[in-house]
Amino acid sequence: MSLSRRACLAALAVPAPATPSANFTFVHVTDLHIQPELRATDGVKQCFAAINKVRPDFVIAGGDLVFDALAVGHERARLLFDLYRDTAKRIEAPLHNTIGNHDVFGLYEKSGVATTHAAYGKRMYEELIGPRYYSFDFGGWHFVVLDSIGLTPNRTYIGHIDEEQIAWLESDLRKAGTTTPIVAVTHVPLSTGFLQWMTPKHDATMIVVQNAAPVLELLHQYNVKAVLQGHTHICETLEYRGCQYITSGSVCGQSWRGPKLGVHKEGFGILTVRNGVLSYRYQPYGFQAV
Repeated sequence: MSLSRRACLAALAVPAPATPSANFTFVHVTDLHIQPELRATDGVKQCFAAINKVRPDFVIAGGDLVFDALAVGHERARLLFDLYRDTAKRIEAPLHNTIGNHDVFGLYEKSGVATTHAAYGKRMYEELIGPRYYSFDFGGWHFVVLDSIGLTPNRTYIGHIDEEQIAWLESDLRKAGTTTPIVAVTHVPLSTGFLQWMTPKHDATMIVVQNAAPVLELLHQYNVKAVLQGHTHICETLEYRGCQYITSGSVCGQSWRGPKLGVHKEGFGILTVRNGVLSYRYQPYGFQAV
């Protein structure tokens, strides 16, 4: 067989890349705050049943899967993560998780957890849920899931993307290329207008990613179409430089005590890609707080 003939056969054996014009639907569901109290588990189950009716191709959980691993001991934190993992089995589509601040184990000193504990910080999440940042592809689109929780020396957190992760992101985006449509997922927002609505008691360093500028500049060197966000429990969409910054409310509303600020109902985001165009809508699922 000639060299050119072998080369042709080899080329034929390489699977063709998925077309970016593929049509699909996915769900962004964030701030579940699952716990045994306040009918939270029933609420998450109700939400997941509503998601299944959408029949999405996949689901992205945007962080704060549990409430709360920050300030409790190992037994309680493990109970919460096991509760989430067991309840998440009800989702009838592939599930991609994101780490949130409430998913960090034993960070607060009042938890009584030593920093030398084998599961301290993000290690419990990594052991029980998965990697704190990663990427995946679907339908010719590239998705990057980020860890936006920076841990401070005084055992609290800020919004932050660490340098190791930024280096990984740069390499990952380079592999995806400049024409592939990209969606980024972060728990703490990279961009939000909510700061102007905050009361003085809130610390802005805990509300938005503090080193967002270099991360955004990196993303915008590529074909970024959307950034999916959580953390604030509000429904908000901004658009800048052709990118939608979408904050998808929350499953728990005002921590299972009704809609956030009385107006942002408990729900999830539904995103559709049709002919290369991404559209979004927010779907309340009808939870009634006690």
